[in-house]
Amino acid sequence: MSLKFPFTSLIESLPSTVPFVGPELQERIIGAPYRARIGANENVFGSSPKAREAMRRELDHCWKYTDPEFLNLKQAIAEHHNIPQENIVIGEGIDGLLGVASRLFIEPGIPVATSKGAYPTFNYQISGLGGNLVTTPFVNDHECPDALLKLAREENARVVYLANPDNPMGTWWSGRELDVMIAALPEHSVLFLDEAYVEFAPEGTSPPIDLENPQVLRFRTFSKAYGLAGTRIGYVIGHRELIKAFDKIRNHFGLNSFAIAGANAALRDQDWLVRVKNDVALAIRRIKDIAIENGLKPIPTATNFIALDCGRDGGFARAVLAELGKRAVFVRMPWVAPQDRCIRVSAGKKDDLDLFEKALPLALSRAEN
Repeated sequence: MSLKFPFTSLIESLPSTVPFVGPELQERIIGAPYRARIGANENVFGSSPKAREAMRRELDHCWKYTDPEFLNLKQAIAEHHNIPQENIVIGEGIDGLLGVASRLFIEPGIPVATSKGAYPTFNYQISGLGGNLVTTPFVNDHECPDALLKLAREENARVVYLANPDNPMGTWWSGRELDVMIAALPEHSVLFLDEAYVEFAPEGTSPPIDLENPQVLRFRTFSKAYGLAGTRIGYVIGHRELIKAFDKIRNHFGLNSFAIAGANAALRDQDWLVRVKNDVALAIRRIKDIAIENGLKPIPTATNFIALDCGRDGGFARAVLAELGKRAVFVRMPWVAPQDRCIRVSAGKKDDLDLFEKALPLALSRAEN
């Protein structure tokens, strides 16, 4: 007997998939743990000790529901950015917030402009709502603001997505250049500006916050520089009427009190953030050196990961990736040509990079054969 479920036609039309295959699944497939986990852009240097202590203290209060307004953290974020609280909404990481924000604007058939090969979780959210994804290629390994603007005008796109710095390539635009893009947005479009990695970027990468502009939503996270990926917590900054609309559909009890306590303490420990940024910079420098020694070309990065051009096509890069995996080194790669000629390595600790340095020449040699 075949089973028939009363799914919507949209759900019936979608493939059963996820944006990323997690390293845990890959470990189960190969039957062994990775010894160097430097592929998911996680902050291996960890969260602030003050954040960890705050989460431990919260254990005694786990019987309570979390304040659905997340007021203490909202106050800390407002103070950090010197903006009013009503311009901030907090949610389950950028991935979760992209989902809520997309529900504000997207319904079946609505055009959405993004770059071909850009962050796939955004595409996943749009596809789940029946939106019409329209894309433009990367240019010189950058998402191209001018091409996105042209696409938004031609396709009447309601949402335009841009990550700065970019994932998966690590490249970036200056805040001044993005201000030009924002000023040129079609009046029917809202820019989703994903700034997940901005704490790692050079000063001036982020455009000034303009709370009066109703066409920009800025997405930030505690997953990367603050080392709290496992807590799933992020926030959006925008015009207060845009932010207010999130309350219509967000999960008001979607965050746990440990995440709130940890993020609050992490944000107030900027000394730890400086330390992490220094550790990341040193690690990225070493990965560059390892890459150059093995004939690979590092792509300039403003993140805690770096794309390494393998000098061939995507098939060769995938072979290198597979060979690294056999040697218990987990890395990833961009998924769309021509960026898929690269592998992508996250900043790691000394032991991680020692393993990578040893495994890379072997992986390249085996991939050649």
